[in-house]
Formats: sequence, C-alpha cells, structure tokens
Amino acid sequence: EAMAVRVAVLPSPRCLCDEPVRVRVAGLLPQQRVTLRASLVDESGEQFQAHARYRAGSSGELDLSRSPALGGSFSGVEPMGLLWALRAKAPHKRLAKRDVLSPFRVDLEVYEGHGEMRRLLGKCTHERWFIGEGVKRVSVREGRLRATLFLPPGPGPFPGLIDLYGSGGGLVEYRASLLASRGFVTLAVAYMAFEDLPAMPEVLELDYFEEAVNFLRKQQQVKDTGIGVLGLSKGADLALSMATFLPGIKAAVSISGSGFNSFIPLRGNGFTIPPHPYDLGRIKISDESGLADFSDILDDHRDPATWDCRIPMERSLAKFLFLSGLDDMNWKSDLYCRDAVERLQQYGREVEFCSYSGAGHLLEPPYLPLCQASIHKVLGVFVLWGGQWREHAKAQEDAWRRIQAFFWRHL
Repeated sequence: EAMAVRVAVLPSPRCLCDEPVRVRVAGLLPQQRVTLRASLVDESGEQFQAHARYRAGSSGELDLSRSPALGGSFSGVEPMGLLWALRAKAPHKRLAKRDVLSPFRVDLEVYEGHGEMRRLLGKCTHERWFIGEGVKRVSVREGRLRATLFLPPGPGPFPGLIDLYGSGGGLVEYRASLLASRGFVTLAVAYMAFEDLPAMPEVLELDYFEEAVNFLRKQQQVKDTGIGVLGLSKGADLALSMATFLPGIKAAVSISGSGFNSFIPLRGNGFTIPPHPYDLGRIKISDESGLADFSDILDDHRDPATWDCRIPMERSLAKFLFLSGLDDMNWKSDLYCRDAVERLQQYGREVEFCSYSGAGHLLEPPYLPLCQASIHKVLGVFVLWGGQWREHAKAQEDAWRRIQAFFWRHL
C-alpha cells in the first residue's frame, strides 16, 4: 500500500492574500502523473477553479516552485498558477472580497492521472486573508463621510493613505485592508453607489474628499508628514485631483486612469472641472459575446476643446506614480497616462510610470485572478476589461511592490 499522499502549503497554510506560497505534494510514486486542482467558493456562492497536470519527481515529490505544469489552466513553472488562474464556472464573474474579516478558503486537491479527475489522492485547505493579525477595522460614518478605516497594530506613527475604487461605486475594502496589513493607516472611501450616495451623482464635491483627508490626518497613529492617495479607474483621476487641489497630499498613485476628469463634474471652491466629453453611442457591443467595449467613447484628448477637463497636476507638489496595462480594453489608460506624464515632465516634475504589456484594466493586488469581463454595477452592462492571464498576474505582482515602495519613499 502506497504511503498516503500529503499536500502542504508552505510556509503556512494561512497567509495574507498578497503573499506567495509553496505548494508541495509528497507520497506519490516516482514519475507519477497527477492533476492538481484549486477551488474556491466566493461569498455569493460562485465557484472558481483552476487545474494543472504534473508529473512527480523520482522521489515521488512535487514542488510547484520547481515542477513545470504540463498543461491545464496554465503551463510551465508557475508556483502561484493555481491561484492566479482561478476562473468562475459561469462566464464574466469577478472574484472580489466583500467581507475582509473572513478569508478565502482554497481547496487544493491531487487527483490521479492526466484524464478526468476521478480518483482523489490527497487534499488540503489553504486560507488567504485580506487583513493581518492585529489590524483594526473601523466603520466611519462621520458627517457626510462613508468610509472604512484600517489601523495597523501598534502606536505607529504610520503613513496615512486614502484608497479609491472606480465608477462601479460601493465601499471596496480589500486593497485598503491589505495595505494596512503592510503598515499604512488606510481609509477606504466610498463616493458613489453606496448607502445614501447616489449611483450616478450629478456632481462630485472636492470638499467631500477633503473631509476624508482631514479625518485621516487627525488619527493619532498617522504620521504628520503628508497623506498618500491611490485610485483605480475613475478613482485614479480623483486621486490626481486630490493631489492637485487639496493641501497635505504628498504622493498619488493612478492605476488605469487619466489626467483629466471623467464622467462626473468635479466641483471645487469657486470652480468646476467638467467631465471629458464622451458619447455613449460609441460603445461597441460584440454580437458574439454581448460585451460592451467602452474604449472609444471619449472625444480625442489631444483636441484643445477638451482641455478644460484636464486636471492641472503641474500645480501640485505631490509625487506621482502612473500604472497602466497595454491590454486595457476598457479605457485607453496607457495613452491617457502618457499624456499626463508628458504634461508633468514639461513642467519639470518628477513622475514615475510603468505600463505592462498583456495587463488589463483591473490591476488588483497580486494573486487575485484576472477578470477579463464582468457586470458594471452602475451601468448594468457586461463590460470588457482586457488582460492576458499570465502577463496580468506578473503585472499585479510588480505593481503591488512598486505602489508600496513609492509610498514608503515619499511618505
């Protein structure tokens, strides 16, 4: 009788979601062919799976950081492939964490052979958390503010960050909780489509975001050396506007965004920045897939008639980091990002930027799987986001390192 097959996740079966792990299988026969499968059920009951075929070594061991996958959801040596290749059974689903206080539980199973997965040889459960040991989550409903504050353990002082997601709205916490687990006091801020905040506001008020900054600055654990702000998509241009018009913002990260105001007028003190002109009639809906392609809805950003929508970032004293994917199918983020970077460079500003080939619009924390298309919560249509699985996964790892290094350097 062969030794029982053991599946281990090292260094620990529970870790933070942005940490790589080593998956090892012991107790196989020499050169035995097996199929590994990862499966996860999200909070809405949707099942995500990935699988890959492997061959054990001469000692009957398998180490995913050394053994190449011979096909399946991916191939080659991909230590984290079973996580970044997770895909929903139903089409166009996005894996996103709603309740950060519970982990994603991933079942890792080893099946005999390279055919149908019939005979289970061994399994284990791996927990991936979005909140570190001792990080505090505080719900914030102060004045108009709708937000969640995450506090790292200990007295600090820690650098303070404001985290903004896109036009899908809601209060998105999982990136903020991870950043707090990495030593930043982080405030995730909702600004549309949440509780009493309208789904499509007629105007966004700059002083709403100023309230968020003031709230964060008065937290005892926050360093008084300035605040950082990061945003994805619509949140990215808001981050740039905050860095331009609000005092005390030292560093801003734009992910898949643009250097002009998008979709909703932004009202400041005595001025309003209109949205960049767009035409929803230019949405292309694919006959085959029914997916909406938004990438052509904007008027040409090089046309001076659109320039009153630009965010005058050159006035800002903040440092900027721009990240974009060259396979973004939702927004011409690389083009818009280069435009913003050129403008800043003309004024002699220091700016960092990185565009990733094969990466889509939704650049998320690492090891979260690519979502190429999903429902847009506010517009109610299925939207194309773009991205290639492996390249997007590598881009997310690199972007996450860059974002943290950038904030540590400037805050």
